[in-house]
Amino acid sequence: MGSFFRKAGRARSRKRHSGLGARLRTWFLSGLLLTAPAAMTVYTAWLFVDFVDRRVGRILPPRYNPATYLHFEIPGFGLLVLVLFLILVGALTAGLFGRLFVRVSEGIFNRMPVIRSVYGALKQLLAAVLSQSSGSFRQCVLVEYPRRGLWVLGFISSETKGEVQAVTEDEVVSVFVPTTPNPTSGFLMFVPKQDLIVLRMSVEEGIKMVISSGLVAPESPPPARGDDADADVSPNAGLPPPRPAGTDRAES
Repeated sequence: MGSFFRKAGRARSRKRHSGLGARLRTWFLSGLLLTAPAAMTVYTAWLFVDFVDRRVGRILPPRYNPATYLHFEIPGFGLLVLVLFLILVGALTAGLFGRLFVRVSEGIFNRMPVIRSVYGALKQLLAAVLSQSSGSFRQCVLVEYPRRGLWVLGFISSETKGEVQAVTEDEVVSVFVPTTPNPTSGFLMFVPKQDLIVLRMSVEEGIKMVISSGLVAPESPPPARGDDADADVSPNAGLPPPRPAGTDRAES
């Protein structure tokens, strides 16, 4: 009888220690999940600000650098100088002489065999990403790929124009399909409008879903926007409204 109670006591002790270890592990993971994203974001922002400050501090004359008089660095001062410099450049290029200078400099770049390709590609990419009037990557869609019945998540970049649209029978749109878990790589597809399923999730939610391999998904679709607001920001007016995945479509 005594051995039975000793065994029962050891079992209860093991169970108690096991429960405590499970709780400690859960608390540790919860703390890591809460603090790691914020810490990594702050650290990345600090690295960027420090990088800009050091580069700007090297080219800034000492008499214009507050560190010369204060004997310590002001975090973010270089970033502020860079922002003001870009604003000044943008203001100067808005005038007549500024536009003339831009045309002359672009003409010089376009005459260089290798430089013109790099310059043109970078200019188009930055214009598509930074332009406020651009409708790039503002809508998530489902595309049936690589065969019927399988779907991939994509982002509409623009309505297709030029030779690609001219040689296709249907009106197509440019869809970027990212890879998981790195959404910066992927491939471009030209898809007929009627073959797309437009989603109500935002681009940010779609990117989170791609990065997490589907583990992070929006709980419910946001409310539909009005027609007036949609007409201002939607890059693909005329696309069909969202429909169930099982809806039959006309054969092409």
